[in-house]
Amino acid sequence: MTTLLRKSLIKAEQPFSAVRTIDRIFWGLTAASATALALILVAITAELVNIAIPAMQAFGFKFLLASQWNPVENTYGILPQIYGTLVSSAIALILAVPLGIGVAIFLSENFLPNIILIPTAFLIELLAAIPSVVYGLWGIFVFIPATVPFFEGVHHLLGWLPLFGSEPTTRAMLPTGIVLAIMILPTIVAISRDTLLSVPPQLRQGAMALGATRWEAILGVILPSGLSGIVGSIMLALGRALGETMATAMLIGNANRISVSLFEPASTIASLIANQFSEASGLQVSSLLYAGLVLMVLTLLVNIVAEVIISRFQQVE
Repeated sequence: MTTLLRKSLIKAEQPFSAVRTIDRIFWGLTAASATALALILVAITAELVNIAIPAMQAFGFKFLLASQWNPVENTYGILPQIYGTLVSSAIALILAVPLGIGVAIFLSENFLPNIILIPTAFLIELLAAIPSVVYGLWGIFVFIPATVPFFEGVHHLLGWLPLFGSEPTTRAMLPTGIVLAIMILPTIVAISRDTLLSVPPQLRQGAMALGATRWEAILGVILPSGLSGIVGSIMLALGRALGETMATAMLIGNANRISVSLFEPASTIASLIANQFSEASGLQVSSLLYAGLVLMVLTLLVNIVAEVIISRFQQVE
């Protein structure tokens, strides 16, 4: 009897030991992947710093505050590009965040039958797979020609304001920000929708049992419960907007100046690198890599801020 009991215990322990072995292997692979990614990031940063050292020694922090980019005189500064990067990303967020959260609520709260809901969600997520150069071409040949009358009307009505005081052009800050908003919209919608779907249904049911209407339950209970995920989606979208290259280079006009007007051409760090790197040499290459390092630091700061905000929201929840 004792022998049979031991055999049965050994057989019962074998599946558990196999599961533990698989867990250890999976943990090891995950740790190795995370370490490899960290090492790749360190290697990229080290290479950027190594190539950017001549520009860093020549210009220092004045590189961030100077506005002149003159390869003939080897004088470089990226203040207009920093301004263009931040403003175009801000325009994209202002337009994409309310629309993206609204669409996420619409797709997660069963406002439509599944026969319409599922294809709609798929099509919105499919927007993320479209290459940025296609967005740029669409902006040039479709969006800008279609919206020129609207921009001209805005200029005639609000031309006395600095934001709209210049003549509308086909390459400017505002069209670039709008196209960027379309590009980052799928990121906000997809992550926010998954976050709202993961909210326990008991919260919604409890709110409605206490007399809340459908929208009161959504705005007062569901959205606050999923706020950390929504903030995370916004920060990821901001990271993509900051680093977008081809569409921005094709639409923004690549003018090396700072203008308050949204109708004026501008430039971003990514578009500057894309436009000049192929023909650059010497100190200009070092300056372009210095600009890339600045963009990398900006993106890193966005990720750090996102982690801090998400952790605080999770503590509140």
